Amino acid sequence: MTTTLSRPGVLPAVPVRPLVFAGTVTVCVALPWIVGAYQISLAASALVLGTLAMSTQLLVGVTGLPAFGQAAYFGVGAYTAALLANAGVTAGPVHLVAAASTGAAAALATAPIVLRTRATTFMMVTFAVQSLTATLASKWKPVTNGDDGLHTPAVRPWPGGPALTVNGFTYLYVLAAVLLLGLLMAVLLRSRLGLVLRGNADHEQRMAALGHRVTGELTLGYVAAGAFAGAGGALLIAVNRYVSPADMGFEVAAVTLLAAAIGAGSMTGAVVGAALVVFARDYLGGSTEHGPAFLGILFLLVAYGRPLVKRLRS
Repeated sequence: MTTTLSRPGVLPAVPVRPLVFAGTVTVCVALPWIVGAYQISLAASALVLGTLAMSTQLLVGVTGLPAFGQAAYFGVGAYTAALLANAGVTAGPVHLVAAASTGAAAALATAPIVLRTRATTFMMVTFAVQSLTATLASKWKPVTNGDDGLHTPAVRPWPGGPALTVNGFTYLYVLAAVLLLGLLMAVLLRSRLGLVLRGNADHEQRMAALGHRVTGELTLGYVAAGAFAGAGGALLIAVNRYVSPADMGFEVAAVTLLAAAIGAGSMTGAVVGAALVVFARDYLGGSTEHGPAFLGILFLLVAYGRPLVKRLRS
């Protein structure tokens, strides 16, 4: 139910959530005229991580699968966009579609192995997928240039458009893309597939007893999560104009899972969690050289603070 504010007999009820969303978007759009170039670059990085966090949240918070390997499909999407850019195709929308497609294809290829497991075993298998994919990117030098990575030209917001070489314009492009991806995620969560995924998270055996093809439904959810992760990889290329195996490494997977955990099942919360992670790791950590310590504190707050809040509420 939408929260409202009203004064009986004076004003009609005013929905709060749409107002908060509109105000937040307004502030985000105005950000390039409020803060400096460094803060804008961090905000763009937070949006990229937020896209990957939404992909992880679709599995962890919605489907009930503790995924640790979405960074693999993120990297597949990033390399797809980088190879296209170096081949002369620099249109951002083309990168998004192509990266989402390859991310989904990679997820579909690994789903039969991954979805044979559940719980902790599922996390370990997805971790293995992430590790093997990063190793493949490191060793496949003719395509990925190995650990040296791939540098790319600037992305264009549309075919034939201006190159996004200014941080502010790059940020606005990424913001628009993330809003679009968020809308697509909202549609997915309200679709029959989204409802079925939540049902499988609550009681998979009961869903199977009701006649649902659980493995097929989970495969669709896993492929959708791979597509969102791949799209996030395309946005990484727009922001950094560079990709390397480190961009799909253990640290990326870990901070993404932390961002999803901060979100507590909410897609908006996952994006906010990504912003907190980037703020702690890069902004606070960059100025004090204690980024890992700040991330550790953030992890402890999530791990011990949420159960405490639940006990106080009960």
